Amino acid sequence: MERRRITSGTEWESRVGYSRAVRVGSQIHVSGTTATDEDGNVFGENDPYEQTKQALSNIEDALAEADASLDDVVRTRMFVTDIDDWEAIGEAHGEYFGDIRPATSMLEVSRLIDPALLVEIEAVAVVDEAVAVVDEDES
Repeated sequence: MERRRITSGTEWESRVGYSRAVRVGSQIHVSGTTATDEDGNVFGENDPYEQTKQALSNIEDALAEADASLDDVVRTRMFVTDIDDWEAIGEAHGEYFGDIRPATSMLEVSRLIDPALLVEIEAVAVVDEAVAVVDEDES
């Protein structure tokens, strides 16, 4: 089965040995994603709602590169530095996934790789394998 790696182009992927996302067959696994812009700068400093929206937007971009969308997401995991921010984080998550309603977890962690980051989100998507094969053959 083909393994397709999606990259964001940051130096960290090769340095640490990971991909933004990996697609194998009908499954797409998106790595922990934070609120960074195209240049790697933290977006929405001190604002868990805005950081969640930016992280989810980054996930949406990675899924699009893997020929998937937020509609295909079946699981998210949210790592947060302050669980008391759950309502703001949950509100942003709900704006992206309100009708999709994937399985999810929200876990408090002591810190993320950059002290300015408040939220990191992973996602798993599943697409129709028959459609996936057609899409890959057409490209």
